Amino acid sequence: MTIPLWHGNVERSLDKIENCSDLCDDNELHYGKRKKFYNHLIDMVTYIGNNQGMIPNYGELYRYNETISTAFVESTINQVIAKRMVKKQQMQWDHKGAHYLLQTRIAVLDGDLKSTFERWYPGLKIENSTRETEENHIPLAA
Repeated sequence: MTIPLWHGNVERSLDKIENCSDLCDDNELHYGKRKKFYNHLIDMVTYIGNNQGMIPNYGELYRYNETISTAFVESTINQVIAKRMVKKQQMQWDHKGAHYLLQTRIAVLDGDLKSTFERWYPGLKIENSTRETEENHIPLAA
């Protein structure tokens, strides 16, 4: 049996959840926590509906040996921020400063920081200097 949501099939997943919720409506079903289970199914439908554009096909990612977890990134961020939020450090961040730092880092990683600054400051056009270009240039042949 395949799990449709694992394979990015949102519609099929919602159909299966609807079938489960129909079973929960059956009064002949003698399950003590039927109402609680039904509420969890409704929450799941809401979550999937709100996030359907962001649900990846994990099966395909797995087949192509792509990363299917961001746990390592979240762990690193948690460690860095936890260290900086400790009062014994010389330099300490507040929640707002940590949030801004993460937003800036995301913009750098996405390659959007330059365009964001250019949008905020239309007169500012950031260009690579000739010196930087020459320093970063690696000749193909000596």
